[in-house]
This record gives sequence, C-alpha cells and structure tokens, in this order.
Amino acid sequence: MASMNIVVLVGRVVGPPELRYTPGGKGVAQFTIAVDRTRGGKNGQEKETDFIPIVAWERLAEICNEYLTKGKLVSIQGALRTRTYETQDGQKRKAFEVVASEMQMLSTGEPRGGSSEGGGYRSSGQPQRNSGGGGGGNSNPPSGWGSDSGFGADDLSVDEIPF
Repeated sequence: MASMNIVVLVGRVVGPPELRYTPGGKGVAQFTIAVDRTRGGKNGQEKETDFIPIVAWERLAEICNEYLTKGKLVSIQGALRTRTYETQDGQKRKAFEVVASEMQMLSTGEPRGGSSEGGGYRSSGQPQRNSGGGGGGNSNPPSGWGSDSGFGADDLSVDEIPF
C-alpha cells in the first residue's frame, strides 16, 4: 500500500514570517498560522485554536515574507514533517511542522512592498492561477456566506477560494 503525506490548512497568520538564509543561500521562512476547530461542549460547540508552525523554502519563503502579515487568511498546502533534537540539558525533543509547497492568500490587504496583488504561489515561486470551473468572473461570495461563516467572507471573493 502506498503512503501519502498531504496537509491542507486554512488559518490566519499569527505574526510576520521570519526569513533567514542558509549558508548555501537558500531562503527559509518560518511562521505560524492559527486554525480554529469546534468540538462538542456544554453549549454544543466550543471553539479551540491550534497554532501550526509552517516552514517555506526558497522563492516561496521570500513571497511569504513579502506578502504575509498578522491576521491575513491563508491556505497552506504541504507535508507534515517531524524532527528530533536535543536540548542543552540533554533531553530529546520532537517537533512537528508543515513544510509548505503552496500558499494561497485568501484575504485582501497590502503586502509589505506596497502593491495589492494577491494569489497563490507554489514552492517554485511561480504564480498559481485557477483555470476553469466555478468562478466565471463573479467576485461575490456564494449565497449563504455571511459574516458568521468564520472565513471572513467580506474579504473573500470566489476567485480566491483555493478549491
């Protein structure tokens, strides 16, 4: 049986990405997104938030650094990775993170550079454009999407939906 490691997340950026470069010159950006989930509780539905660490490499890292700001709604596609390390006092630890292969901005806003272009990006850094299906040029959210949808429908157009 074949194995598969694909993660798709939609959440809000917790803080600006931290961009660094390896000694070999490859860019790496690290940031965290907050992803809400609901579970049954006293009132039937309680919201909890998971904070997911994201790592992006090369051109995608630079794009994330340029365009992502605190509170921006994004979709991240990638793979879950684990790594082990040893603390200074000799304890072994395990860390989990999502290594991004694609990023799609779902809310509008000004990038750090100033222009308001948006869209999706693959790890190659090439813009990703959705072709065919669904949108038809309509920039209004589908009916039934209200401000209580949890997706920030006021900031979202049909062309920006990642699926």
